[in-house]
Parts: sequence; C-alpha cells; structure tokens
Amino acid sequence: MPAYKKNNSRRKFIRNTALAASGFFIVPRYVLGKGYTAPSDKLNIAGIGVGGKAEVNLPYAFNKGSDNIVALCDVDDRQAVNGRKRWPKAPYYKDFRQMLEKENKNIDAVIITTPDHMHFVQAMTAMQLGKHVYCEKPLTHDIYEARMLTRAAAKYKVVTQMGNQGSSGDDTRLIETWVQDGLIGDVHTVHVWTNRPTWPQGIPTPKGKFAIPKEVDWELWLGTAPYRGFNPTYLPAIWRGWVDFGTGSLGDMGCHFIDVPYRALKLGYPVAVETSVGSVYTGFFQEAIYPDSYPPSAKTHIRFPARENMPAVEMVWYDGGIRPKRPVELLPDEEMGEYDGGIIFEGTKGKIMAGLFGRNPTLLPTRKMKETELPKSKFGFVEGGTEGHQQQWVKACKQGYGAYTSSSFDKSGPLTETVLMGNLAVHSYNHFETDAKGNRKFNGRKQLLWDGENMRITNFEPANQFVRRKYRGNWNGSSE
Repeated sequence: MPAYKKNNSRRKFIRNTALAASGFFIVPRYVLGKGYTAPSDKLNIAGIGVGGKAEVNLPYAFNKGSDNIVALCDVDDRQAVNGRKRWPKAPYYKDFRQMLEKENKNIDAVIITTPDHMHFVQAMTAMQLGKHVYCEKPLTHDIYEARMLTRAAAKYKVVTQMGNQGSSGDDTRLIETWVQDGLIGDVHTVHVWTNRPTWPQGIPTPKGKFAIPKEVDWELWLGTAPYRGFNPTYLPAIWRGWVDFGTGSLGDMGCHFIDVPYRALKLGYPVAVETSVGSVYTGFFQEAIYPDSYPPSAKTHIRFPARENMPAVEMVWYDGGIRPKRPVELLPDEEMGEYDGGIIFEGTKGKIMAGLFGRNPTLLPTRKMKETELPKSKFGFVEGGTEGHQQQWVKACKQGYGAYTSSSFDKSGPLTETVLMGNLAVHSYNHFETDAKGNRKFNGRKQLLWDGENMRITNFEPANQFVRRKYRGNWNGSSE
C-alpha cells in the first residue's frame, strides 16, 4: 500500500483532489492556508514531470539561479535522473498530490510537463492551492477540461502560461499585425500542416505481459486513464499516439501552428468541424479500425463565424505527411513552409506563408517582400522571444495576477478547445454502430455542428461522449 494512504488526512486530500474532474472542489483549510510569500525576490518552483520537455522548461525557469527549483516529482525515476542531479536539494516525490501537500508552504508556482491525460488534475489541484501554473501543451486532454481550467485561472487569480513557446515569438506578433492591418485583405481560408506523427499511429492495441520497471509507478503513470497493463510501447513519447494518454498530432503541434492564425484572426469558438482520416487495411478490402490509436493521417476542416470586422473563415489542418496544394504564387523550386510544417493565410488581396511558430513570415509571391512596406509589430516583443517564454511567466508570477503572459489560460484554453475539436471529429469519424446484419455504420462521417457556449455537438449525439472523458477509480471522486 502506498505510504500516502496510511494517513487519513492525506487520504482525504487525495480524494478531494480527484473531485476536480467534476468541476471546482473544496480544498481542506489545513492544506490551503493563507498562501505563502517567498522571503526573497526568487520564485519557488516545483516541477511535476522532470524528464523530457521538463529538461527545457525547468532550466529556463531556473534561469541560472535567478529563481529556485524547490521540489521535483516524476512517476518514472529514470526520467528524473538529470533533474535530481541538477537540483539535489529539491525534495523528490512520485505522487504530485503528496508533493503539493507536504511542500505546500515552500511552493509558489508549478511547472507541469507530463503526458496530456494528467494535465487537468495536476493544474487544477495546484491552482486551488494558490499556485501559479505553467502547463505544457496541449493544455488538457479534452474540451471540458480546457474550459474548466480557463475558468479556474480567473477564479483562483493565479498567473498561468501554456507551453506553446511560439506565442512569445517575434514572428507571431508580426503576422498578427500584418493580418489585422489588412495587408492581405480579408482572410477567408488558412491552411495549417505538420509532419507529425513522428511516432507510430493507426496501429492495434499492444498485447503481451511485461514486467513493470522498478523505477516506474505504473498506477500513478496511468492516473486518470483507463487501466491498461504495462507495455513499453506506451513510453516514452510514443504515448502521444494513444487515445487514452495523448492527443495525437493535433495535440502535439496544433497548439504551436494553430496559435498563429488563432491570434491573428481573433478566432473564438468554431461552429462546425469535419474530417477524413487515413485508412488502415490488414488485408484485401479488410479495413481496420483501431480506436485506441489515432489514425496515421487526417485532414480536418474547422469553420469559424464572422467576428468583429472579419468575415467567416475556414481553417484546414493536415497531418501525417499530407500537405495543401502549393500556392500558384509560389515558384516551383521555392520551399513551402518548413520541414516541420507550415501555415498559409489566403486573403482577398494576397497570401502570407510561414513556418513553425509563424517563423519567417513571407508575402506571396515572395518578391512582394522587397516591394511592400511592411508594418512594424504593434504588439510588444517578449524578452528572449520563444526562449523567454518560461521566464516571462516567472516574472509575471512575481508581479501577481493580472500580469501579462503570452499564453495565459484565458487565451490558451479556448485555443486548446479548438485544437481538440479536430480530435473530436476524428473520434466521431471512426465511431460506428453495427446493424442487424453485422455491418458497420459510420454515422459520424459528416460535418459536425458545434455549440461552443454549451460545449455540444448538435447534430450527432454520440460525438458528445468525446467532449468529456471519464476518469477511473478514485480519480473521479470515488473511494477505494
């Protein structure tokens, strides 16, 4: 039995943490307290997740000692080796709930760098304890969670940031200015593509029994996800391709690429979405559906209504190696986007092309870059650009709630909802019912109409099961 269950007060704390899944919950007074002010101008930061992307996030926040890393947590000791060597005085835990309980008075802020399915409960728990939160992208695993974190950030008045560092880049601000100044007229279509997945997708659920590595707490790694026996194909970053844990290509790169047009076009909730996905065949005319894995590729259309002085716009997302048609303005040998993917804005007076994070924004045809007087950014640049994303959040935490960050949850929450709308369409596309003859009927393969305010698909009820997932065990508030 885990040590934290031996103490009744800890058990109550953990059980209450699980209630975050159903909305806001009440944190016990003995845990919440009155908050804590650091004795110096250094921010005391805890890391939930120590390996992988945390090996970038934590050092940038630490900033060569300008701030403190005061506690570390990871369910896999192998992932934590480098972090524990770098900050040997920081107490180390496997359960984030135990860390937040024991180190509560020592922590000002939390950086979350874990698989997608755990973002919500970790961020919500930290915010309810009054901690500022930096959470990797995508903000959450499902749409409902994103809406709840957006509301929670305002309710608990904490400084937040999602880990889409391109939102702090200079080029994002340039494109935002160019589009809103009407440089290419009214934008009606945006194409966005990525080379992801760069991991296996569209594959069957792994089988076989494997010994759990002694360094891994598999129960804690699964967390809110349905129970599955340990399999090495779920680790490390390959978890992104499994529906229970990750959010596929869209979750991985959508918050980077889509963020640029989302800001520039002042997009809000979409009104419709439809998709088509790459098929997988196991034999002649034997189509396979692997609902536990995201498809190998997808093309998704997301439609937004007119807003302010901007017309309705359609965003088209491509992944798995699919790319849009080359613009006629682009010469045959000129590069389209970048290796990672790209963005093309189509307006009534021209086109803009860019790469990841909006890098290298270019008018098409490219000769226009020399012929056109380009407006300077009307938005302030972030110190350090994309590499200053973590420190921007750190400095804002010191200023307090209301200080600007590039991807605060009021911005990144709605962005995440839009990104996850694509996944909802993918899930619906592969959702089937079986008729009396045993034939599959894929009724979700159509345009889905979205009521953003109420988070509902209005013309295909089965799709609404993908708006909010169910948590297992005590993560949904039940006691063991």
